Amino acid sequence: MVQETGVIALMLAQRCLESEIAAVEVDLLAAKRAEMNFNSSPYAERMKLHACSFQNLDDIGLFDFIISNPPFYTDSLHNPDARKKLARHTNLEFFNELLQFSAASLQQQGRLALILPTLLAEELGVIAQSFGLNLLEVIQIRSFEGEDIIRKIVIFQQGFGGDVAISDFIIYQAKGVYSDMYRATLKPYFLAF
Repeated sequence: MVQETGVIALMLAQRCLESEIAAVEVDLLAAKRAEMNFNSSPYAERMKLHACSFQNLDDIGLFDFIISNPPFYTDSLHNPDARKKLARHTNLEFFNELLQFSAASLQQQGRLALILPTLLAEELGVIAQSFGLNLLEVIQIRSFEGEDIIRKIVIFQQGFGGDVAISDFIIYQAKGVYSDMYRATLKPYFLAF
């Protein structure tokens, strides 16, 4: 399950050739764009868009993997543009609902991946445990090696009780020059690489 104009869903469809992809988008304009992107892709038959919030999804079964790039600004000024506010701002209740939904909607051993600011990722790591979702992996995203972490990808798994894998993902090797890691990761998805 993914959000936005369908880019993450399309990347998953390209990478996971045997999977069916259910995408969720609350912004109706973005949902229309995503559906157009899905329909013009070679993966269209495996992709279904739900133009609603995850809270309003009809029962569509259990998932092996849920990925979300959720709105994550919880304590900041809200953008005056209503669409940008919807895409970027939320509160902790939203994350409680997302974690509860994920715990109820994942197959046994299913995984949830979120991209979040550092402090929010740490806070949600604690909250997720109350829903039976344990931290499996943390990918620390940095613009440049040695700089502060700007985002974290946190991956939770139901029933996991082992050591948490922690790795760094560096975007740039120099100003305006993508790192080899970044280029290798995105090469299957972008012709520029």
